[in-house]
Amino acid sequence: MTVEKLNHLPKPALAEALQKCCGSTAWVENMLAAFPVSDAETLMDEANTAWNKLDEADWREAFTHHPKIGGDVEALRAKFASTSTWAEGEQAAVKQASQETLEALATGNEDYERKFGYIFIVCATGKTADEMLALLQARLTNDPADEILIAAAEQNKITRLRLEKLLAA
Repeated sequence: MTVEKLNHLPKPALAEALQKCCGSTAWVENMLAAFPVSDAETLMDEANTAWNKLDEADWREAFTHHPKIGGDVEALRAKFASTSTWAEGEQAAVKQASQETLEALATGNEDYERKFGYIFIVCATGKTADEMLALLQARLTNDPADEILIAAAEQNKITRLRLEKLLAA
């Protein structure tokens, strides 16, 4: 979809398209206020500005719109139908992981969620399952105040990639 087509979408359709990129209601509202945009670069700049206006509650809301890395594919497909194709592509390397790695990811995800109160957020594109597992294990040692900032930065990367996918669709 081109920027021009995005600019001409009715607000509900534009909101739905943006929601696929980031699950934060406040981010979507901030983005709606930024339209129309002149080009893709401006769209990305506005997305970053909108993200930087959010607070921790908004970040946590965005996190809830992601499947767990290495989670059950059928359950993910049902829960996240509107973004399942993107999420599966982002996590494609997990499908090729060893059973040991998948089990370690599942255990690590549970430990992470128990410690931080939200799922492990990582921009998975281009990473192997073993790389994601190493990142998860390393981040488990973080202080919660530091980890929320890291997770938010990862979400911002994911949002940018999804905006690029939206424009390429």
